Amino acid sequence: MTADPAADLAPTKFLDAGHPVVREFAERAVEGATTPTEQAVRLYYEVRDTILYDVYDIDMSRDGLRASTIIARGSGFCLHKSVVYAAAARALGIPSRLVFADVRNHLASGRLKELVGGDVFRFHGLVSVQLDGRWVKATPVFNKMLCRLYRLKPLEFDGTADSVYHPHDESGRRHMEFLHWHGEFDDFPYELVLEGFRTSHPALLGGGDQTVKGSLTAEAGV
Repeated sequence: MTADPAADLAPTKFLDAGHPVVREFAERAVEGATTPTEQAVRLYYEVRDTILYDVYDIDMSRDGLRASTIIARGSGFCLHKSVVYAAAARALGIPSRLVFADVRNHLASGRLKELVGGDVFRFHGLVSVQLDGRWVKATPVFNKMLCRLYRLKPLEFDGTADSVYHPHDESGRRHMEFLHWHGEFDDFPYELVLEGFRTSHPALLGGGDQTVKGSLTAEAGV
């Protein structure tokens, strides 16, 4: 966790909040909002539902994990979407930090479990934002369409309470449990996260900086 409050607002290599693409994305998302909390909420839904969630054929290079690059591409998984939310929040003057945890996903597809090496996923990403003097967690990850396919309850966010994965799906089956928190960071810790992926999920990366090809939609049985 950063000890310098200014670092929670500063543009960084990955959270390139000053980039025109990031600023335009953020300003468009919050048009008409009058308070930081309203802005954070509107931005949450913009990231959640307009950037496609996928774990396949996703750029994991340093450039591929910059907010501006992710917005231009329009897709990514939890790491990418969290980077966008954190960077866009800073572009609006809202302090933000990246948060990482290891999680157990009970409802991952068979192929994804095979690629990951089980149901434990290292370095799941989310964001902490400072609103009204307190820090709250937000997870603008699974878009509505994907939630419908996998029968998950879309995560909502009101700017006052933490928004993390629901422990059960719509049928009452266990979905996600948090196993270990890695902490909060003022920029994306690229080497730490990528080393975790290379060590724990090498098959998902396919030996490079791009995740293997596939389709979450197809794996949902659609």
